[in-house]
Amino acid sequence: MPTRHACDLPALFKQRFGREPMLFRAPGRVNLIGEHTDYNDGFVLPAALDLVTYVAIAPRADRLINVHSVNLDSEVSFDLDGAQQPARNWSDYVRGVAAELLNSGYRLCGADVAIFSTLAMGSGLSASAALEVGFGYALLSVSSEAIDRLKLAQICQRAENEFVGMRCGIMDQFISCHGVAGAALLLDCRSLEARPIPIDPAIRIVVCNTMVHHELASSAFNQRRKECEDAVTLLSPALGGVSALRDVSLTQLHAQAGLLPELIYRRARHVVSENARVMDAVAALEARDFAAVGKLMNASHDSLRDDYNVSCRELDIMVDLSRKAPGTYGARMTGGGFGGCTVSLVSAEAAEGFADVVGPAYKEATGLTPMIFSCYPAAGAGPAHF
Repeated sequence: MPTRHACDLPALFKQRFGREPMLFRAPGRVNLIGEHTDYNDGFVLPAALDLVTYVAIAPRADRLINVHSVNLDSEVSFDLDGAQQPARNWSDYVRGVAAELLNSGYRLCGADVAIFSTLAMGSGLSASAALEVGFGYALLSVSSEAIDRLKLAQICQRAENEFVGMRCGIMDQFISCHGVAGAALLLDCRSLEARPIPIDPAIRIVVCNTMVHHELASSAFNQRRKECEDAVTLLSPALGGVSALRDVSLTQLHAQAGLLPELIYRRARHVVSENARVMDAVAALEARDFAAVGKLMNASHDSLRDDYNVSCRELDIMVDLSRKAPGTYGARMTGGGFGGCTVSLVSAEAAEGFADVVGPAYKEATGLTPMIFSCYPAAGAGPAHF
């Protein structure tokens, strides 16, 4: 079970900066289904986690931002009046958010900041979005600026796209801002309309961290996005009104397959079929047909592995072991891929024994000790208490 509190952040802040802080939190997320659909204007079904990034903050009279990362034991300082240039390390997530807030017209004050996260970077649970949203929310709060959650999510996405260089969609930042306790969110990534989908108490969401993170993830992510854009360019002359793969049905895609190189066709087939799986999964959850949800999750992973090519050996092993565990309805990778986490839908009665079955078998197969835990959907960003 991951540690929810591993340090006394307010005391650490007071020791470092000599005053009392305000405290905020922003959650990571697990995506139940709908992978690599958000940047194609599609549908996703994420839930906010009770694993979060905490931000302790106090305003300064000048324009200096001092940020200390407890997890990394690293500190960065920058002036809000200076042009921000990427440093190619963790600080780009906070530098980028500050720069985009200023570009959006917010009047910011300087601040001393200490950050602690119970989310592991690179695990596929959106630690980067939690850092962006937590820092942005905290900085706006001490600057006495009104917080519009949707605008904050868009600003944080823009920071990751343009400052960090990761061309992610809106899902991670949106769920970190808008999470609902006890529910996943069905999010339309084009209209940004969302509605909560309650998680039935008869089931549990179980996350398995494979403890691997392959370095090709970010470059491959951007390449997959380009391939999807190429598919739209090639399909649009034959299909009027197509601006994203969201606009293409499976029937249309199959009929126009000859327009696409095989690789581009497989990328598009994943996205188009995944959008359909999201909507089918929501209907099945609302009908309490958990076996149907599980089959859709299994199909999602198979598509991500075979058509989108973003899985890896460790993810496939973890998914296979999870599917065989008693009480498991379905399992899939979650997040961008090439390592990180899987998500399984498990009956409530079987959830407690899940780790005892899957953990040792995964260690025997890979030599790695996984982190396995049940999670309960949590609320979005806001004030925190230690």
